[in-house]
Amino acid sequence: MPLEATLIIVDNSEWSRNGDYTPTRMEAQADAVNLLFNAKTQSNPESTVGLMSMAGKSPEVLVTPSTEIGKILTAMHNVKIGGAPRFETAVQIAQLVLKHRQNKNQRQRIVAFVGSPLVEDEKTLQRIAKKLKKNNVAVDVVNFGEESENTAKLEAFVQTVSSGDNSHLVSIPPGPHILSDILISSPIISGEDGVPAGISAGGGGGFEFGVDPSLDPELALALRISLEEERARQEQASGGAKAPEATSTGAGETTAGAATGVVGDDEDLLAQALAMSVGQNQGGDDVNMEDLNEDEEIQAAIRMSLAGEGGTDSSSADADADLLAGVLESLPGVDPNDPRLRDALNKGDKKDGEKK
Repeated sequence: MPLEATLIIVDNSEWSRNGDYTPTRMEAQADAVNLLFNAKTQSNPESTVGLMSMAGKSPEVLVTPSTEIGKILTAMHNVKIGGAPRFETAVQIAQLVLKHRQNKNQRQRIVAFVGSPLVEDEKTLQRIAKKLKKNNVAVDVVNFGEESENTAKLEAFVQTVSSGDNSHLVSIPPGPHILSDILISSPIISGEDGVPAGISAGGGGGFEFGVDPSLDPELALALRISLEEERARQEQASGGAKAPEATSTGAGETTAGAATGVVGDDEDLLAQALAMSVGQNQGGDDVNMEDLNEDEEIQAAIRMSLAGEGGTDSSSADADADLLAGVLESLPGVDPNDPRLRDALNKGDKKDGEKK
């Protein structure tokens, strides 16, 4: 958002007492003024916002353009309701205030709330609009309350003052909605990309998640925590490795994949023989095949017994056989003399001999 000096004109005429906007027209404007101040200052910290009234004895400048929200809220609270609106005079005074702004690099903008019938005719409004356009002053108008009567006049006014689509008219009919809720999605608050002022396209900074932290800090904090937790969960899910799965071969037999530590047909055959030998332990429970495959001593014995593809001499083979026998005897419930176990070991020796 550009660097701006903004002067907000509120309609404090007798019509602002009406309760057709929640809770009243005047209090609805107060809420919208708070929203506008936050939107302008959060979009650019060097932007300033001022406040003035339209009705009463005469239009009055309440706060010159400032970055202090406290001054704006205090002045808004002390605004007196009464009298008839003087739109023409208020806009002319606002132009003079902006002309004497301290930072000349700030663009000039007026945001006028019109909630009562305008006494100026269309010709007068167009004359003022041409003067504002000549002095590079953009004007946004919030038309509510008497929008049916003022719309035609204000449309012609905004169309005349607009330069490069820098001025906007927002007409809001009465209803259960809140004035500031309608403004937050309007061109007055939204940036060029349609995102509310103070919000980056990526969702960071300003009104993150579409919630103004100054209006509802607890909701904004809860949404931010929820987003961070979801990001952490997704990172953990994408970074975790999948555990190897065992495949079933039917008839109660389970063969583990290479990821479990057993490599080659000979090792699978010996592992199956071990499982068959201790298939029923003293308690009658089946031995978990994956536990056998994951036992480091058994795996070492299996590899040493099979002698690998690189070949070994007879003395190392005898030592491996003795080591394997010792390991098998130390296993609870394993019978080294079981015919099925011996048969499996003999088959492994035959295959190993054929490789050599």
